[in-house]
Amino acid sequence: MRNFLAVSWTFVLAVAVHLLMAALVVLGTMDWRPFKPPVLTGLTIEAVMVDTKLIKQRRENARREAEQAAARKIEQERRAQELKDRQENEAREKREEDLRLRRLREKQKRDRQERLEKQQQELEDVRRQRAEAARLRKIEEEKLKQLDARRKSEAEAQRRALDEANLQRALAAEQAASKAGEVASLGLQYYAAIQAQVTNNWLRPPTAKAGLKCTLRIVQIPGGEIISAAIAGSCNADEATRRSLVAAVERAGSLPYRGFEDVFDREIDFIFRYDGD
Repeated sequence: MRNFLAVSWTFVLAVAVHLLMAALVVLGTMDWRPFKPPVLTGLTIEAVMVDTKLIKQRRENARREAEQAAARKIEQERRAQELKDRQENEAREKREEDLRLRRLREKQKRDRQERLEKQQQELEDVRRQRAEAARLRKIEEEKLKQLDARRKSEAEAQRRALDEANLQRALAAEQAASKAGEVASLGLQYYAAIQAQVTNNWLRPPTAKAGLKCTLRIVQIPGGEIISAAIAGSCNADEATRRSLVAAVERAGSLPYRGFEDVFDREIDFIFRYDGD
């Protein structure tokens, strides 16, 4: 676009220079007189020659002035175009700088928003983790309560079973008292009562198998209080099951006594059996 304008201005200036030169020629010849036959005198011939030179000089001066004017105008136009170009460049650079700053501000705004969203997400995660921890803690507390209640229930069941065993022993004792001659039967009842009491106190390990048969040597005092217990004789159980049987006897604290006085012995070899549930 700038090259087109420069060429257009050059063409216009060239036309203007030619028009100006033509005008100067017309003005220079306005006082021209019709040619008269020269008078053959030396003075007249010299005057005609001087007038011709003056016209040429005027034309040359006019041409130079027109060229100088055109050159000045071209220079002015060039400077004006340079100023316009500089102003356009400055305006374009300013627009580009404004655009860069606007994009920078928008990026900074997006970055701040992303940081805020990330912080909010982290806060939500912490809240969710705390809520989950509280929920799990509540579940654990509930499990502990249930376990405690189960233990109490089992203890109560064991107590009832022990009471039932005691009742059975009492009934057996009464029956044995009425049947003084059935000592052997009383001994079987005695051993059945011991089996029931030890079984009720036995915490069976996972390794205990059906068909278990172990001989336990129990030392007691009158009244049934247990002094010691140990594996004696044959036993087809592993070490964990053996320890659990000894612990079951010790946990009982005492063996059935009332009603079994006739078959009481301080040291007895008791055969514990387990045939499975």
